[in-house]
Amino acid sequence: MTLNVNAIENIILFGDSLMAGYGLPQEKHLAIVLQNNLNDSGFNVEVIDGSVSGSTSAGGLNRSQWSLSQPDIDLMILGLGANDMLRGISPIETEKNLEKIIQTAKKKNIEIILAGMIAPTTHGISYKKKFDNIYSNLAKKYDLNLIPFLLEGVALKPELNQDDGMHPNDKGTIIISDTLTKSIISFIKKSIP
Repeated sequence: MTLNVNAIENIILFGDSLMAGYGLPQEKHLAIVLQNNLNDSGFNVEVIDGSVSGSTSAGGLNRSQWSLSQPDIDLMILGLGANDMLRGISPIETEKNLEKIIQTAKKKNIEIILAGMIAPTTHGISYKKKFDNIYSNLAKKYDLNLIPFLLEGVALKPELNQDDGMHPNDKGTIIISDTLTKSIISFIKKSIP
């Protein structure tokens, strides 16, 4: 059964190594797993991997004009910020960069689902609070669908992560894909006139 969802045909994953399939064989990359998930659910969409391992929000901003200029992108899953957090970059800086990426997408009429991150207390409680609020602040300001934590159900579970303890393994990727699939399907259903 294919739903008539002409509104969304091309989805770009715009993130870092957590979305780029770091350390996994090509067929286990999130973009492929997610596209198969959505196709199996009756949605005729293509998922484009626009993620770059090691990317910060500034790196994402630098490539956003070019990456989002691909023709016919309907929806962006924005999942940047983890590398900013690891480097202790100011949450104010991260938020500004993400906001500019959101504005770029909006100018190109690309819908956005924001995939949030949660900081550990490594850089202190104050940093954690400021960082954790970035995503809900932007979601409210721009009325975006928000996935509060991209790694929900995967983070800190050794059996779902690679040996580095940070990057999802193939089982972890399936869980992240399920989270994204639910969010995308709910978004598409809301968009059907």
